Amino acid sequence: MRKIVEAPTAKKTEKKLEIHGDIRIDNYYWLNDRENPEVIKYLNDENAYLDDVMNDTKHFQESLFKEMKGRIKEDDTSVPYKYNGYWYITKYEKGKDYPIYTRKKESLDAKEELLFDCNEMAKGHSYFKLVGLNISPDNERIAFGIDTVSRRKYTIQVKNLKTGEVYPEKLENTTGGSTWANDNSTLFYTRKDEQTLRSNKIYRHRLGRDASEDDLVFHEKDETYNAYVYKTKSRKFIVIGSFSTLSNEYQILDADTPNEKFKIFQKRQRDLEYDISHYDGHFYIITNKDDATNFKLMRTPENDTKLDSWEDVIPHRKDVLLEDVDIFKNYLVVSERENGLSKIHIKPWEDGDEDYYLPFDNETYTAYTTTNVDFDTDILRFAYNSMTTPSSVIDFNMKDKSKEVKKEQEVLGGNFKKENYDSERVWATAEDGTKIPISLVYKKGMVKDGKSPLLLYAYGSYGATIDPSFSTIRLSLLDRGFIFAIAHVRGSQYLGRSWYDKGKLFKKKNTFTDFIDCSKHLISKNYTSPAHHYAMGGSAGGLLMGAVVNMAPELYNGVIAAVPFVDVVTTMLDNTIPLTTGEYDEWGNPNEKSYYDYMKSYSPYDQVEAKEYPNMLVTTGLHDSQVQYWEPAKWVAKLRELKTDDNILLLRTNMKTGHGGASGRFESIREDAQEYAFILDLEGIKE
Repeated sequence: MRKIVEAPTAKKTEKKLEIHGDIRIDNYYWLNDRENPEVIKYLNDENAYLDDVMNDTKHFQESLFKEMKGRIKEDDTSVPYKYNGYWYITKYEKGKDYPIYTRKKESLDAKEELLFDCNEMAKGHSYFKLVGLNISPDNERIAFGIDTVSRRKYTIQVKNLKTGEVYPEKLENTTGGSTWANDNSTLFYTRKDEQTLRSNKIYRHRLGRDASEDDLVFHEKDETYNAYVYKTKSRKFIVIGSFSTLSNEYQILDADTPNEKFKIFQKRQRDLEYDISHYDGHFYIITNKDDATNFKLMRTPENDTKLDSWEDVIPHRKDVLLEDVDIFKNYLVVSERENGLSKIHIKPWEDGDEDYYLPFDNETYTAYTTTNVDFDTDILRFAYNSMTTPSSVIDFNMKDKSKEVKKEQEVLGGNFKKENYDSERVWATAEDGTKIPISLVYKKGMVKDGKSPLLLYAYGSYGATIDPSFSTIRLSLLDRGFIFAIAHVRGSQYLGRSWYDKGKLFKKKNTFTDFIDCSKHLISKNYTSPAHHYAMGGSAGGLLMGAVVNMAPELYNGVIAAVPFVDVVTTMLDNTIPLTTGEYDEWGNPNEKSYYDYMKSYSPYDQVEAKEYPNMLVTTGLHDSQVQYWEPAKWVAKLRELKTDDNILLLRTNMKTGHGGASGRFESIREDAQEYAFILDLEGIKE
């Protein structure tokens, strides 16, 4: 890479931001206006600068793209699943970016019926996303949501599957999801607040009626909560859920009587979390009631759902996180996590029948239940993969314990053999003595001499766990000598719920110091060295990258910060921005001085100072609704102003998309190829 042309310089316009007697000067606040032509020019100038600096990697980017694409089976088909008399299938065709949805009645040998060809629907759009496919109980209609902007504001419509007609009524500004009542003509859905995009209103729509006539059945007025609606697997109840970071509330309605009023299941209480499933006259409840930090399973009669009627089914366990349940007619399947590893627990309902765990023997792997919509079956469908093993979809017979591998992910190109790679899990010691797990994968024969390039990835927020999984894209790094590692830092739930609690609010800095201590451990054990060490994270993981380069820039040669949440204080003080109010329990509310002071002390944008920073590639999307584009744009502008090094700093803004990047499966790989080319070139690897 070269830096021949001058980097863009954003103009400075002083903006004083004052609260709690503290004044912050934000010289780049003016970038917060996507309608301003000067803002668009600056973003385009940054894109042009990136193109110029990375110009000598263009051929490498293209070859990486072809290499990555070449491993993917283009004409691919999902494992069919059966629901209400039909087999449902998702297909991809060679050379096409988007999925095709079909179904077959009763038998897989039956004639295939086209539901949607997203390649046709996406024509004329630079971005396209189809979500929320929802079949009516009589199998004759399908509701669906479309977003063509990447702002996650979906328009719901209904298609008649007998005639192919798409009904004229459009339900605008929704989450894209919906659920049918059992009368086949009533649809419940969720609308978003126009300004904040908070999911806050549940409507009832009758087919044939204009959307303006829809009935508002619930308005979630608490700005820290979001709302959604769904039907239980038993198909007996429509459920409205309200959720915040620390509590839930549900309302239920018999799906046969959609015009009746919803009934509160259990009123919300601060710090009471619960989720409900219905089976055989009872609701089963995953909850943290009675200080069950790692959650337990309870149940209550469907006609008596108040809190004091709940009784234990699976009690709380100190060392086992209860993540989810799948309910079948004859079995309860419990998804658990112990010592960071996923477990699937099979429990027959029938007394006297022995319960058991599915056997997994890898040191670091990912296993999870997948599409299990059929209630009356002994077959559990689950997926398994590891950092060295491509994903498999497996049907497991819970009665006779036999299994059938329905599909193994194909890695094309002819070069991949899983035995050519090794994975392991090591433990770093954090500055407070806590042991932090790290999952690693590398080409067999790797020598610990400190010369191997290593890319360390992490997220570390919202209790979201990054599991050690397989990636065909990642092979382009491994085959060129890179080690790839995941730091399972505090802020996730990798080691249980307390692992999350120790990485948020006033303990948020643990996430950052954990990552740094993982880097120091990998360097001290000669997996890599600062000259060959790279870091990557996106969204809240991009905040992690911003904090890390402020706190320990000397440990990294290069950093990729994708859609990074870096202007934490300003964003969390603006309750008009999507997601802000619902996240006070994650980050804190800076309207309170104690949270403001703590937040400011790590906020990457506020903590930029005159010193040397690593080589950095920062990415964003103009229409991002989760992390607004101006956060990374302002951050890059401030870094350009203050950093004292001559290292590369690039900002890539996708002017057509939002938080998730490009919508087509191959266009998104082009972005991956560019990011990999960035760090490979820094490592001196050019082919």
